[in-house]
Amino acid sequence: MTRPVTRFAPSPTGYLHLGHVVNAIYVWGAARARGGRVWLRIEDHDRLRSRPAFEAALLDDLDWLGFEPDEGRHPVQRQSDTASRYERALETLRAAHQVYACDCSRRTIGGERYPGRCRDRGLEERPDRSLRVAIDGQPERFDDLLLGPIEQVPAEQCGDPLLRDRDGHWTYQFSVTVDDLLDGIDLVIRGADLLSSTGRQIALARMLGRRTPPVFMHHPLILKPGGEKLSKASGDTGIRELRRAGLSAEEVIGRAAAAVGLTEAPRPLAARDVAELF
Repeated sequence: MTRPVTRFAPSPTGYLHLGHVVNAIYVWGAARARGGRVWLRIEDHDRLRSRPAFEAALLDDLDWLGFEPDEGRHPVQRQSDTASRYERALETLRAAHQVYACDCSRRTIGGERYPGRCRDRGLEERPDRSLRVAIDGQPERFDDLLLGPIEQVPAEQCGDPLLRDRDGHWTYQFSVTVDDLLDGIDLVIRGADLLSSTGRQIALARMLGRRTPPVFMHHPLILKPGGEKLSKASGDTGIRELRRAGLSAEEVIGRAAAAVGLTEAPRPLAARDVAELF
């Protein structure tokens, strides 16, 4: 790709950790190596866990690291400030597809895949009911820039996607698809743990009128010794702690790059120089 538009999209539900630095390296590195642009998007769709203090901290850490976005920083772009775009997208889906109310709980569903229990029940839409959209069973095929050809069948993975939950919050799958469409994001760079979301987001984007989906790149994660990914909730390798320990921004970025094999060994690396890795 030449001159791609990509995004760095943290959620303010905890403090940034070394895994977020890995994502920033891939986002800014791949974009700058191809003359592209980076949007910053605060994905605070989870209104129950998002906190202003976490947002302030992640912006401060990002500034300290030296990763400067081209859009979305002054002013900050937040999903909570753009609810009207999700309402409009919902009406677009209603016009051409089956959007329906659902009263199923996670316990009722009993797994990741929604079996379509409410699709034909004709439930009235109410604030305490979620909204879903019916999808067909066709496969989605895409070429990941790192992983190669991928095929997924969203109907078998997740069933009819959830658009808005029972608390009235727009879901990750829906909001990120709408944002990527309206912000003109044509390169999505994220961790391999989100690979399973790709097919359903391609399907949703097409239903919203997107003719050409973004190009996707799913990069490696930093894993704990037991194979688990780093977690904000667990405070794993927090940037705040590394800063207090006296590490420089260049040392933190270098440590993150080495942890996923972008460099053979840790070495100081400035944010402005990550393009050399790509």
